[in-house]
Amino acid sequence: MRQIVLDTETTGLAPEEGHRVIEVGCIEIVNRRVSRNTFHRYLNPEREIDAGASEVHGLTLEKLRDSPRFRDVVLEFLEFVRGAELIIHNAPFDVGFINHELALLGDAWGRLEDYCTVFDTLRLARERHPGQRNSLDALCRRYEVDNAHRELHGALLDAELLADVYLAMTGGQSALGLDSAVAMTPEQRLTEVTGQQITGRTPRVLLAGPGELAAHAARLAAIREASGGKLVWEGEIEGAG
Repeated sequence: MRQIVLDTETTGLAPEEGHRVIEVGCIEIVNRRVSRNTFHRYLNPEREIDAGASEVHGLTLEKLRDSPRFRDVVLEFLEFVRGAELIIHNAPFDVGFINHELALLGDAWGRLEDYCTVFDTLRLARERHPGQRNSLDALCRRYEVDNAHRELHGALLDAELLADVYLAMTGGQSALGLDSAVAMTPEQRLTEVTGQQITGRTPRVLLAGPGELAAHAARLAAIREASGGKLVWEGEIEGAG
């Protein structure tokens, strides 16, 4: 399964007002593993960038004058995402901008959805956490994804953070998303953690050595003394027969 986590930065908020894409960042996930395969381009929008947008991402037209235009990278971009499932936070925004860029190139280019499918993580977050903040920063805090280095928005950086958030939201590794993990067999959970397929093999049992047994006994004795008597589980074991 190939997925592409995608984010864009733009000159403003509304493509219908002539705003353009100025940065595209993509991170590839294959079988729930982030790969080293990325797509990242800064783009010359051939128009001014709103001051409010520049405050968010720090990009200006002066910085982007020597960057390629969208039409210069469109073939490479579409080939990168072709056949994948796009993972996007607030997908209508990014998809709307990319479809606007494709429309400027002519009807023959079609729409982004003609090349791949789209999954909106904002919609998923709202379903799982109704009534709560579900921005990317809020989700990073909720799923303990480190975003301390995110001072400004950036398409590639935000795609990297979203990849971690998406895997946490859908992989059963958080307190609010354990259902999928519970449904897994032990072999499937081991495969999920290690990336190694376990087939037809008997797990190797490692027995504790004399030193480890002695340390374990000493630890139990210390707990027994601290608790003022018999350990609870010792009584359970004695009564289990």
